Parts: sequence; structure tokens; C-alpha cells
Amino acid sequence: MGSTTEGSAFQVTANPWDVSRVPGGSSGGSAAAVSARQCVVSLGSDTGGSVRQPASFCGVVGLKPTYGRVSRYGLMAYASSLDVIGCFGSSVADTGILLHAISGHDRLDATSSKREVPDFTSQFISTDMLDSKPLKGLRVGMIRETLDDGVDAEVIDSIRSAASHLEELGCTITEVSLPSFSLGLPAYYILASSESSSNLSRYDGVRYGKQVVADELNSLYGDSRAKGFGPEVKMRILMGTYALSAGYYDAYYKRAQQVRTLVQKSFKTALDENDILISPAAPSAAYKIGEKKNDPLAMYAGDIMTVNVNLAGLPALVLPCGFVDGGSSGLPVGLQMIGAAFDEGKLLKVGHIFEQTLQGCRFVPPLVAEDSAC
Repeated sequence: MGSTTEGSAFQVTANPWDVSRVPGGSSGGSAAAVSARQCVVSLGSDTGGSVRQPASFCGVVGLKPTYGRVSRYGLMAYASSLDVIGCFGSSVADTGILLHAISGHDRLDATSSKREVPDFTSQFISTDMLDSKPLKGLRVGMIRETLDDGVDAEVIDSIRSAASHLEELGCTITEVSLPSFSLGLPAYYILASSESSSNLSRYDGVRYGKQVVADELNSLYGDSRAKGFGPEVKMRILMGTYALSAGYYDAYYKRAQQVRTLVQKSFKTALDENDILISPAAPSAAYKIGEKKNDPLAMYAGDIMTVNVNLAGLPALVLPCGFVDGGSSGLPVGLQMIGAAFDEGKLLKVGHIFEQTLQGCRFVPPLVAEDSAC
């Protein structure tokens, strides 16, 4: 758990663009592997942005599908109402091919949708076939609350440049306001922690989890949990247990569910008026390893751009759109595109055209480019 991989049981992952920086999390390893060209595509789990934020930090494409589009069978549950399996690729086309392969109903997962899976690859149009305004008539809403104070100026500049590029492709760009946007972060952490407390209670050292030899019950409880979970996981379990405890349920968990309904309604209103919404995927580029390890609130605040999408159960695509810290040799920035439920095809089409027509950007880490023909 966490936004850096510093809470991993398998050591910290480095960012291929700068090995002193985090790759994002919690699926940072999957993003880094694609970014370093160690694999063509990879899978990750996205509960509050764990596919999209690493995609932004590592300069790759990351797709969070609609809740229910992909089976969660085989996924170790964190927050069951938020978790989805997502896709990483070095291009939108690769990501779409992977999504098509893993989508569809699964009788072993009661939350997977029975909705028919379209051929996502049919959305990919060759640049030779594009006219001068290939996205003419597409309505794009830029979320005002994601471009306020607290977001790095260079990130805002990259997102506005991406919006200008979409305008050149024929899109109509307007600013939209989601009044409940800032409420999503605290609501998310209450709901996700509460569900993790419930889901992970099965890892008790008896049925599941780390097996320990103990002479009495208290030692079994202490050793199985102390040795079986890292500090970040234990902290979130404790937060969730507190929120679900007698006397606090209504004050925290119930109120967070009410906020979730507000977030869903605000997205529906915005998407009734726009085909897609855009925002940064993270308020900054990748930061240094250890920089926020001792300041969990600052680390959690980095999820502000992504958690609302999970609360609403919507699909979102992140693709690299620019750089910070030194132009084309700096760190990548990701553009997040949010669509209506089960509208991944539209996101892939827009993302593919955006990617194919973006000039002057090659999102391959410098060391990788030097060592290979990528």
C-alpha cells in the first residue's frame, strides 16, 4: 500500500527516469518495468490511483477500467468496492490490446459486469487516415479544482499545453467545476481503510497469512500481524478499525459513503455535458525516495487527482503529455482522461490520436534509450 513502493515487502522500486526517485505506487513496479522496457505490458491494481499515478511518474500509459469491466478474481482485496485491475503499456495501442484480453464477465467474481466487451483495438486509427481535425466536435471538460494551488506550476503548464493540443485536434475545451472534488480524498481514505480492515482480518496466521508458532493466543495475534504486515498496511488497518468501531461508524464511515454519492453525482453532471474530463494525474512529477516517507499526510494528498474516479467507479486513461525539470530530459507528466462508465473505447480513441500527433516528445528514459534501440 502507498504511493511510493516504500511499503513493499519486496524492497523499494526505482524510477527508470531517475533512480533516486519513486516510481509511484502502489503498482510502481509494474509501471517501472514497462518504462524500463523490461516488458511490453503489465498489470496493476488501482484502488485510488495506483495504476494512474505510477504511469504519470514513469512516463507510460496507464488505464483504470470501469469497476466491473475486469474480473477481480485472484486479486488480494484491499478495498473491494474500489479495487480494479488496470493495464500498463508504452503506448495506448498496447494498453488497449491488453485491456481487451482481460475484460469480460467472470462467474468467479460476482462484481464483474455481464456487459458485452467491444473490440477496443477498432478505435485505433492510423495517422495516415486522420484528417486535420480528427476530434472535431468532442467536448472536453478541464476540471478547475485540479489546477489550483498545491499543484506544481510546471505540471499545470503541461496540462494546459495538452489541452491546447486537443483544441488543435478539433476538441471544444471548457473549464468545469466539481464542487465535491476536494471532499473525495478524506472520504476515500476512510472507506478504503475501513474495507481493508475488514478484508485483511482473514490474514490471522491461522486460516491465511504468515504462519507462526505460538504457545498462547495473544502471542499468535501479535506475531502473525507484527511479522505479516508492514507499517503502512498496519496503519491503514488501524485507521479502518477505528472508523468502523462503535460510536464512530456514523461520524466517519456513513458520512464518507454520503460524500461518495455526491462525488458520483458531480461526475455524472459533468459527463452529461462533456464527452471526457481531463486533469493532471498527480500534483507533481516523481519525488525523491524517502522524501515523504515520514509525512504520510503529504503522501496521501498526492492522491487527490485520482481517488474521486474510484469513488465514482469510472474509467480513466493516463498518458504522458510533457516534462518538468529541464524540458525533454526532465521528468514526465501524465494527462488523465476520465470517461463515462464502460466508455473505455472513447478514451482509447482520443488517447491514441493525442499520442500519435504529439510532437517533440519521446517518452523513453534516457538510460534505456542509450542502451537499446527503443
